[in-house]
Amino acid sequence: MGTNRFYPEEVKREVIRLKLEEQTSNEELMKQFGIKNKSQIKTWVRWYKQGASHRLAQPPGKQYTFGKGPEEDTEIEQLRKKVAYYEMRDDLMGKAKAIERRWSRKSSSK
Repeated sequence: MGTNRFYPEEVKREVIRLKLEEQTSNEELMKQFGIKNKSQIKTWVRWYKQGASHRLAQPPGKQYTFGKGPEEDTEIEQLRKKVAYYEMRDDLMGKAKAIERRWSRKSSSK
């Protein structure tokens, strides 16, 4: 059984921006942001186009179970989730910036 991977909202929005504005391929986005499956990217873009951007901020798993959302967590659980969120975001954004630097060095050396 696989584990759900959590992608911060900022990462999802950046993937959508790169996909729509810069026409970046799914394979490049998967490699750059460590996304496991192209269907994940397609889902985010679909939500964005349908005006359901609020779904980008939802946690993975059963998102619509009544009474089980983040507001039901204790304050300590909410803070732990925020810390994990920011650590993951910083890690992914750092990897993306490193890849961008490598790409810019390759393109400038040509």
